[in-house]
Amino acid sequence: MKIAIAADHAGFRLKKSITDRLEAMGHRVFDMGTNSEDSCDYPAYAVEVSRAVAGGEAERGILVCGTGLGMCIAANKIAGIRAVGPCDPMQAEMSRRHNDANILCLGERTMGADQVFEILDIWISTDFEGGRHARRLELIAELEKK
Repeated sequence: MKIAIAADHAGFRLKKSITDRLEAMGHRVFDMGTNSEDSCDYPAYAVEVSRAVAGGEAERGILVCGTGLGMCIAANKIAGIRAVGPCDPMQAEMSRRHNDANILCLGERTMGADQVFEILDIWISTDFEGGRHARRLELIAELEKK
């Protein structure tokens, strides 16, 4: 799978660990920044990954900041993006099965590595169920046009 990834300064170290894990799983990872722990503005990175996913350059995206919250808010401003910041494995699974979430937002300062990797592994491996859930996503897409 093609996965775009980015982080701000507060998520830089976790982004590297996630990238290594995804590549070991055989995924193609496109690192869209940042490249240091120097202070930077997370919306710029959220927009880059979101546009790559919405435009079809990547199948999914991952964003990392201190909490995952700011990245999630910014990503969801882009039409076609369904960014989530699950707190546990069940939320990660359901975000894919029922919501076809296409961007995963994580917090380096709020989650341990074991928790991050459990959520990541489930989110990456879970497929969208479609069916009645597809109809609901169409309703959400209509909201983006207003």
